[in-house]
Amino acid sequence: MIREQVKSAQIESMKAGDKERLAAVRLILAKLKDRDIELRTAATVPDDDAVVVEVLQKMVKQRRESIDMFKNGGRDELAAKEQAELDVIESFLPQQLTEDETKAAIEGIKAEVGASSVKDMGKVMAVLKERHGSVIDMSKASGLVKAALG
Repeated sequence: MIREQVKSAQIESMKAGDKERLAAVRLILAKLKDRDIELRTAATVPDDDAVVVEVLQKMVKQRRESIDMFKNGGRDELAAKEQAELDVIESFLPQQLTEDETKAAIEGIKAEVGASSVKDMGKVMAVLKERHGSVIDMSKASGLVKAALG
């Protein structure tokens, strides 16, 4: 389980004295705890790994946006800090599909649901997220789906 890997990484980072990694791991654990609290009132609770992957992907997206903003603002030292956090967060995510694998999955789903135009993008995205959501960066996949349907 990914959650156990994160917890053991916290202990390893403490023992090694790696403060930057420890800070990033603690951020992950805090976000997971927040998500657990949100799910207490949920009617159905998804699989734990699915919850962890969802939280990690959201954190990755936030870090990428921050890096872009910091670089545009000339704050390279802050961008480097965000990049270090991003590297730690990505180390816990399952291996992501390559662009070619993503395109192949999109083409298969496109044929399966009979998508022919950009109007069908929602159908393709829904199936793609359902089947491959944990191993695809959905923001990049959105552009690929639009290109495949356009």
